[in-house]
Amino acid sequence: MDIYSALKKGQSILIDNNIISAKLDSEILMSQAIRKNKEFIILNLQKQIKKRDLDYFDNLIQERTKRKPIAQIIKKKDFWKYEFIVNNNVLIPRPDTEILIEQALKLVKNKNRLQILDVGIGSGCILMSILKEKKNFIGTGIDISKKSLQISKVNGQKLRINNRLRLFKSNIDNFNTGKYDLIVSNPPYIKKSDLKCLEKDIAFEPKQALDGGLDGLSEISKVISKSSELIKRGGHFIIEIGFDQKNKVKKILRDKGFYIKKTVKDLSNHDRCIVSIKT
Repeated sequence: MDIYSALKKGQSILIDNNIISAKLDSEILMSQAIRKNKEFIILNLQKQIKKRDLDYFDNLIQERTKRKPIAQIIKKKDFWKYEFIVNNNVLIPRPDTEILIEQALKLVKNKNRLQILDVGIGSGCILMSILKEKKNFIGTGIDISKKSLQISKVNGQKLRINNRLRLFKSNIDNFNTGKYDLIVSNPPYIKKSDLKCLEKDIAFEPKQALDGGLDGLSEISKVISKSSELIKRGGHFIIEIGFDQKNKVKKILRDKGFYIKKTVKDLSNHDRCIVSIKT
């Protein structure tokens, strides 16, 4: 079978299983199966596929029919300018979260050497993207998941920044190491009752990275409270929030001695992160 025929077959199977992004997904999975980029596929649609690669492609398509996210199937995800290793132990990096990188880089544009803390580091995509852009910055990442930290370590090695990166297994309440110029966090902020209403794809992601408690604010409150102790006076704090949490989170921040600098909207024009300063 040639690449074109296999792609059409894969796309048809995904359409039958109500996968909206069937065409794109089929192309990505083909790229994974034959270990070639998308440009190669487009230019070689008539090229015959080896049987073992075709079998691999068919298996990948079947995984996708179960609504397993593409990033988990191919075990990688592009974020900012870099590629991160991911699996089912970490939250898949999302384009909206790149807003945190944009805001952080604006704040530190003229800074040379800063200490940064990432609370709930996950795959490492937020902290490591900043460290790659600012070669003299030192990063610290904490997470309650040992498996998540293992992925972070792999990504740190892949991006060659491990000499500027410290990782700790800890929840935010018990973390007392260091004082920071910048703290970033994408904490769990989905209401527990809303978890079952999310898209089926999200069922494959770690619940502890999504579950924000009964009101969606329990983890956010913990992160803000402890960050107010860990951050230097005049330091910046950037936190990702749910689309309807702006006013409540701003109050929590103010109560903990933060001045609200701005709220930033995401690609869908929803409130996505708040930038604040410790007074």
